[in-house]
Amino acid sequence: MADDRTAIDTITGYYYQFDYYILQLLNCSGNDEVCIEAIEDVDIRIADETTAVQCKYYAKTEYNHSVIANPIRLMLNHFKKNTTNRDNIYYKLYGHFKSGQSKLNQPISLIFLKEKFLTYTKNGVKHEHHKDLNLSDSELSQFLKHLTININAVEFSAQKRSITTKLKELFRCSEFEAEYYYYNNALRIVRDLSTKQNIQERTITTQEFKKRINSKSELFDIWFLKFKGKRDYCRAIKQEYFSTLNISPYSRFFLIDCDGTISEPDIKSIVLKISRNWSKLSARDPKPFCPYIYLHGASDQTILNIKKALQNDNIYFIDGYDFKGADFKAKSIVRKPCAQNGIKLKFITALEQIDDILNEISSTRVIYQFFLDAPYYRNASHQMHLIKIPSTDYISNMI
Repeated sequence: MADDRTAIDTITGYYYQFDYYILQLLNCSGNDEVCIEAIEDVDIRIADETTAVQCKYYAKTEYNHSVIANPIRLMLNHFKKNTTNRDNIYYKLYGHFKSGQSKLNQPISLIFLKEKFLTYTKNGVKHEHHKDLNLSDSELSQFLKHLTININAVEFSAQKRSITTKLKELFRCSEFEAEYYYYNNALRIVRDLSTKQNIQERTITTQEFKKRINSKSELFDIWFLKFKGKRDYCRAIKQEYFSTLNISPYSRFFLIDCDGTISEPDIKSIVLKISRNWSKLSARDPKPFCPYIYLHGASDQTILNIKKALQNDNIYFIDGYDFKGADFKAKSIVRKPCAQNGIKLKFITALEQIDDILNEISSTRVIYQFFLDAPYYRNASHQMHLIKIPSTDYISNMI
């Protein structure tokens, strides 16, 4: 259990740094550059000026000078080496602590810098880092002028809310879209940048960043979904797409990506739940309707077994084939369901049939595409919701 908590704390620290990086990109202007893990965790370049930021998250730790002493010594190391461009580089330590912030009085004096941050003992030996670097008091004073320490950084969720607010303003979108699309995209891009070896490859302008995150489909970050947790993610999807009380009589298409682990009974259970929740066949309903379902990646035998199981349960469905050996007819599958004919769902057998079916329908069409790795159906002419799923069994908790 302790190891699990430690892992979660470590992951949270990484996400906190990624979020800080994202927030800087959202706040900077078009041509400003932000680099992850160059001089420090995050470098912000505006014109000829660079701010190197050490970003730390100690939500369970009380502040003590020793906690930030090593990051400050590392900044001083860079200051020592950078003899030609010192006036244009600034250093910032940005950290969140559980408590103890009152221990640090600012501005920091030269004596305080030496005694609390630069002097330490290792293996019983006292070190004075400024002397090891052969830095004069004048140089240390210059370093202090370029050093900012903020140990009152916002808490993890507060920083995350700031990102969501900025994304909502930028893309004029809902809270859900800001978090599960644009933030997800941003996180994916940041994580990808952080793995690059070359500094230039880890650098991006805010203009390019905003352009690249402006998507609702391709860039889902699977680690973000795991970090959020299955329950929270499924609840958010359900609230966004599937919680309407008064269901409109639309033609709804549920395209389901089937992974290699889900069982036939579980697929059948999802199919039945979709049929039950998204059908209205009462004689009192002026516009009865039922869903279309396509099982992507499922074998012909699996689909046949599921159809047989539904038939055994007296669930009446149609699939566009009117008799044995018949060709598929879109006009057959778009037949109106009603209380009399009892059609509770419509099976789409092949992906290429979807366009033909959509063209035969005059009512409002809505497509929900659940995908594992990447979307597998494209149609820009119709309303389509792309929903990332780590595994097929997520769907049961979403619909």
